[in-house]
Amino acid sequence: MEEAASQTVRRIVRSRLGGQSNRREESFLITPFQVIIHGKDGGWLTVQPGIRKGLNFFQQRVLLWFALSVVALIPVAWLFARGLAKPMTQFAAAAERFGRDPRAPPMVISGSSEIVQAATAFNEMQDRLRRYVDDRTSMVAAIAHDLRTPLTRLRFRIEAAPEEAQAKMTADIDQMEAMIAATLTFVRDAQADPQRTRLELSSLLESIVDDMAETGADVQVNNAEKVVIDADSLALRRLLTNLLENAVKYGSRARATLSVHDRIAEINIDDDGPGVPVPELNRVFDPFYRREPSRNRQTGGIGLGLSVARSIARAHGGDVDLQNRAQGGLRARVTLPV
Repeated sequence: MEEAASQTVRRIVRSRLGGQSNRREESFLITPFQVIIHGKDGGWLTVQPGIRKGLNFFQQRVLLWFALSVVALIPVAWLFARGLAKPMTQFAAAAERFGRDPRAPPMVISGSSEIVQAATAFNEMQDRLRRYVDDRTSMVAAIAHDLRTPLTRLRFRIEAAPEEAQAKMTADIDQMEAMIAATLTFVRDAQADPQRTRLELSSLLESIVDDMAETGADVQVNNAEKVVIDADSLALRRLLTNLLENAVKYGSRARATLSVHDRIAEINIDDDGPGVPVPELNRVFDPFYRREPSRNRQTGGIGLGLSVARSIARAHGGDVDLQNRAQGGLRARVTLPV
């Protein structure tokens, strides 16, 4: 290597001394050098490259080729990166779809063996979760249904009890039967295949408010933006009806608004009631939980209304929560993805 470099230097020096210039060969000489030659006349001749500012011709050419190579590879790199990211996008979309609709169709299995294996595992997990929920729901329905038989026997047996005790026993049995009936209705609705369609949410809200106003309820829609979503219209009608009826029952009146921001539809239902203590704002969504301890159906119902409302909202990928208003009263907030 050193001998070849020395020969190159000698050729360049000879060409310089002979008045000839070999630019092509000189352009490849990058490392600074110095050559001292003893001439025939006894003098010394020093040969060294001049001081250059910036990049030389060779370095500029290398940099240009590098830039052109990067520009040429950008489309290839973009296509390659897109191919790698596409399965992740499909997994994210499938997870989002499953979160909004537990009965969403499985992922389409395609791609490399690793992607096919991951998609198959995701579909199996989705199917197992669906079967797990269906099994637990069916078990609750079976238990609730079977409880009707001993309750019927109790109803016949209390006829032999003293009259002063019969009224209380009958009231307890009626309460239990009402709870069982509400549970069976809830389970039946949960097991039914949802019929999701495109619907205009503000029109649905206004129709529910109009129906309630015709019966004398103090309900009103103050503002409602137009927004179209994919949803089960019957389930959403039940959700909004439960919240509006609660607002009228406990807060004298209901005022509803509908707004859209960041692709989230938000429905607020305000009342003028006493509100709910902060520790119980989330507990009231528990099934059969009632703040009114007497269990009187005339004053508090069964205790499934808010549970059903939250279940429906979460089945659509949204949620329901309660907030105490600063000016008094309670606000029920429903969020649904657009």
